[in-house]
Amino acid sequence: MIRVLLAEDQAMVRGALSALLNLESDIEVLGTASDGEAAWREVQRLKPDVLVTDIEMPGITGLELVQRIQRYELPVKSIIVTTFARPGFLRRALDSGVSGYLLKDAPAENLAEALRTVHRGGRSIDPQLALEAWSEADPLNDRERQVLRLAGEGQSASDIATKLNLSHGTVRNYLSEAIGKLGAANRIEAYRLARQKGWL
Repeated sequence: MIRVLLAEDQAMVRGALSALLNLESDIEVLGTASDGEAAWREVQRLKPDVLVTDIEMPGITGLELVQRIQRYELPVKSIIVTTFARPGFLRRALDSGVSGYLLKDAPAENLAEALRTVHRGGRSIDPQLALEAWSEADPLNDRERQVLRLAGEGQSASDIATKLNLSHGTVRNYLSEAIGKLGAANRIEAYRLARQKGWL
């Protein structure tokens, strides 16, 4: 039996995925979570074989959740199920340690098959996306990405400095580096471009 935890912030999608997977004779949905922090607690409590998670969720993102599982060396494999058909997201997901990456518009039976493949120790990745993922490298480092994401959400350099425990000047430097690397005119354009590429 493949024991699964589902982390998805949209209730209807979460319910549909759970119902579909429970129809499979060899898959059991142990529980569900509507945000990253709840999913982290459930991973520790339920000890699933595989976590199925979206990327964008309240609290911590699906990628941050997978990174945390890796950091704590928990024996849980991860599959991302997302609407983001962007190579940058796939690259970051693979770097985070995911074993599967599927798009939400794929046929439903693909998820059950991906779970079986990943549970056996394999990988299941959308083939077209896999090809594109290696065509353009993400120029941003983790800190630049973090600062640019917060700036794009409308936070001031002072707010970002406080939130990340950095000096105001350091935040400005990270923003300037990110803008330069992306060839953007300002932080808003840099944020938009990085989101479009899947680097945020």
